[in-house]
Amino acid sequence: VQVVESGGDLVQAGASLRLSCTVSGLTFSNYIMGWFRQAPGKEREGVSCITWNGGTTYSEDSVKCRFTISRDNAKNTLYLQMDSLKPEDTAMDYCAAAVSIASCRRQEYAYQGQGTQVIVSS
Repeated sequence: VQVVESGGDLVQAGASLRLSCTVSGLTFSNYIMGWFRQAPGKEREGVSCITWNGGTTYSEDSVKCRFTISRDNAKNTLYLQMDSLKPEDTAMDYCAAAVSIASCRRQEYAYQGQGTQVIVSS
């Protein structure tokens, strides 16, 4: 299984970024997908989860209304649209596959990638 994130960058506060995650080696549409992040010196934090068909999403309060998770099962790709970025969003962002929404929200993942770095300057 390969999980590969891309799209991280250095941006100014208020900017937008779109992260992508391409997955291979598994049946993408069979998995709940999610994003989590880890900032230097801080604990890992779940960001968002999305159901198999994209019909339901969950996002943490810290990013709700600013970040949008989506997926394209035909392309085996997960996305995270990040708007109105803040310096506190600076973190390594990871894409992950989970077997259930409950697992995703507990950050119990079956597979995860190596991450893509997001840096937001003030």
